[in-house]
Amino acid sequence: MTPWKIAYRSLYYEGAPEPEDPVLEKGKVALLVIDVQNTYLERPDRSALNAEEQVGYDRWTPFYERMNNIVIPTIEKLIKTFREGGHEVLFARIACQTKDGRDRSLSQKKPGWNNLLLPKDEMPSQIVTGLAPRGDEIIVTKTTDSALTGTNLRLILTNLGIGHIVCAGIFTDQCISSTVRSLADESFDVTVIEDGCAAASDALHHHELEIINMIYCHVMKGDELLQYLP
Repeated sequence: MTPWKIAYRSLYYEGAPEPEDPVLEKGKVALLVIDVQNTYLERPDRSALNAEEQVGYDRWTPFYERMNNIVIPTIEKLIKTFREGGHEVLFARIACQTKDGRDRSLSQKKPGWNNLLLPKDEMPSQIVTGLAPRGDEIIVTKTTDSALTGTNLRLILTNLGIGHIVCAGIFTDQCISSTVRSLADESFDVTVIEDGCAAASDALHHHELEIINMIYCHVMKGDELLQYLP
């Protein structure tokens, strides 16, 4: 019994046959790291916050612990292995072209948590140092949740001959999910790395994986995926 084949099944797929092993071919598979940027990993000094702000700080602590202890190490291992195997590693990040963000999509202008102003050349919009692209690795810049619909990523993948995309990054229930759905609609095979992703809470993370698994992608842990990588 292979764990990933029976995990994260929603009501729709209870009792469905187990999926076949993926066939990953060199030159046809790529790793896509989504939105692991400085803005999401920086935290203020808790002692400098007022009582209400400390409550919000503590609410987000599990996310930061998961990112630092699980997600980033998993992505580091994936990147290292993909590079050593000569496989494509691509990156997507949220960043606007203008200082005032007037080119952002509507979803990033609405009031609330997702109201993001990340000019492309400023430090908060950059990919975290430990995962930084090397050489001519491709980075696409988006002001949308989906890395496919908001960039020329579709054309890039087609030109590279890529048919299978391995997705990791944040947030599982937002940019990961939106990108995965867009890729699936364009008939790309997609794998999402469970321990290479995070949402604001574990509950949101696991619920979204159940929603997208089996129909838009297959969900695996990093080590499970690497067993199939040539």
